[in-house]
Parts: sequence; structure tokens; C-alpha cells
Amino acid sequence: MNKTISVIIPTLNAESSIRGLIESLISQSLQPDEIVIVDSESDDRTVEIAREFHIVKIIQIKRTEFNHGGTRDMALKQSCGDYVVFMTQDAVPANNMLLEKLILPFDSDEKIAVITARQLPRYDAKPSEKLIREFNYPLESSIRSKEDIPRLGIKTFFTSDVCSAYRRDIYEELGGFEKDLKTSEDMMYAAKLVNNGYSICYNAKAKVLHSHNFTIKEQYKRNFIIGYEIERHKKLLGNVSANSEGFKLTKVVSFGLLKKGRIISFFRFGLDCCARFAGNKAGKKAARNCNNKYDIWR
Repeated sequence: MNKTISVIIPTLNAESSIRGLIESLISQSLQPDEIVIVDSESDDRTVEIAREFHIVKIIQIKRTEFNHGGTRDMALKQSCGDYVVFMTQDAVPANNMLLEKLILPFDSDEKIAVITARQLPRYDAKPSEKLIREFNYPLESSIRSKEDIPRLGIKTFFTSDVCSAYRRDIYEELGGFEKDLKTSEDMMYAAKLVNNGYSICYNAKAKVLHSHNFTIKEQYKRNFIIGYEIERHKKLLGNVSANSEGFKLTKVVSFGLLKKGRIISFFRFGLDCCARFAGNKAGKKAARNCNNKYDIWR
């Protein structure tokens, strides 16, 4: 029986990328049945461009209404696919086989509830970002379940809605994303899956181009929010620590930069790591001290 596919993309001022992304999805070997654009009051031509494509369904929300969990949950409920693929506006399919390869593991194991694609760095990614992508998205595919927690720790729950496919029936069975999450809705849902006996697949054969060159300030803010949500959900995550995985990444990337002779990049990455650590620690402290009601945007 053929399964239908919905692709959901939250957008904000995506004029420079949205046409190319939609055209790339339409040209896939396995074409989606619909593309759902959830736009948060873009100031540019994002919505106008998206309306040119008959396959696109547009949902418009206020910018103040957006959050990573609730917005995606709302969009999924208004979509039709048996499989729902979440993407971000800055992710680009590496080839026209992305969707076909991404959902393939669903056929081989009914316990697989989410499949995450491999992320390759963009051409303009800084050296440390390229090594981070290699560390987080290796060449080998894997399937993770509850039995892997003692060995992998928080890495067991690693997923990314930059490009991931979800089984709708399991999503609805478990109640989907937590609605008030500011970030990491993918990881928290993955933890819920694992705790309920389902599996998560990392599929290295399905590839998108995606990377960021964050400033120190942006990295601090990003990790503040991540730390805040991890602290709020430490029971769901089995009280596993993210520190060991962070130290491992720092070590691998640092040695990689030194090996390549990228001394300036090595020191810049050191500052980046300090921002990650400080932001994460401050976010956790804010969650503990303010009974999970801290305004993380101020």
C-alpha cells in the first residue's frame, strides 16, 4: 500500500531560499503529496512565492505565536500524509533521492518512528562547522532504542527537524510534540518514543545541505535555550548528562583543526565552545531557579 507524504516547513523571511527548496522537493524521485508552509508574518515575498506552486498549502500565524513544538504540531494536524517530513527553510536536498531514501527504513522495521537525514555542510561553512557536521552526522546509519541509553547517553535521543520523517500514527498515539517548547522539540519527542519502546533511525543515505556560522552571541543564546529545555525535561531524558558528548565533540573538532593546521580556527572554536558551555549552564540554572517559568527571551 502506497503511503502519502507531507513536507512541513516553518518560514520567516525565506524569500532567498524558498523557491529553490520547493522546486527541489517537487523534482524528487518520490514527490511529496503536499508541502505545508507555516509562515510567521514574513516581511518579504516568502508567501507570494510559495503561492505560485499548486502543491503548497500555506498556513499563516503571528510571529509571536510561533514556537518549535506547538507550531509544528499544529501544522502536522492540518497535513494529510501518512509520513510527515519536517524541514527548515535553510535545508536543501543534496540530490533528488532525498525523500525516497529518507523513508525507506520505515518499510523494514515497524518500530522505527522517526528517521533523521544526514546533514552535510554548505560550501561556506567555517572549518569547525564542517568538523561538527562530520561528528554529528557520520557516514554510517544507525538505529537507537532504549537499550542504547547506557552506552550512548543523550545521543540516544539525537534527532533533527532540519530534516526528519515521522510516522503519523505513532505521533498521534503518543500525543506528539510538547506544545510550549522553545527548542529541541525533536529530541524531547524522541525521548518519549524511546521510553515507549519505539526506535529512532539515523539514515546517512538521505542527505541535505545545512550548516550555520553562528556568532558567539548567537551560540550563547542558542545553548541557553537548549540548556533550559534539557533541565526542564531531565526526567524525560532519564537524567542523562550531555556533558560527555559535548566534551567528545570538543576534543574531536579541536584535534581535527590542529591536524589541518587551522590555528586561528582552533582558537575561534575555543571561544565558540565557551559560549556553548556558558549558555547551556546559564539556561539550566534559569530553569532550576525560576520553577520553569523563566522568560528565556529577555
